[in-house]
Amino acid sequence: MSEPIRMCIICKERSLQINLQRVQVVERQLVVFSKVGRSFYICKACIIKNEKKLVKILNNKCKTNHTNIIEFGKIFKEIGTDG
Repeated sequence: MSEPIRMCIICKERSLQINLQRVQVVERQLVVFSKVGRSFYICKACIIKNEKKLVKILNNKCKTNHTNIIEFGKIFKEIGTDG
């Protein structure tokens, strides 16, 4: 059986689902997917390399006006320390 393929909302690259970070917006806050509601995927390369584009797209999704990744919450603090 093949593994599910998903697309990063930043770079539009398709990858295996296990290689992407799944997040969702709850009350204008970015959180790890809670298995209920709509969500989207972001690849780790975009989190590390494309900060300006990532912030712009996430501000649009969350309806916020943050200026850097860390302002979106602890999700990116955790990811940033891994890689």
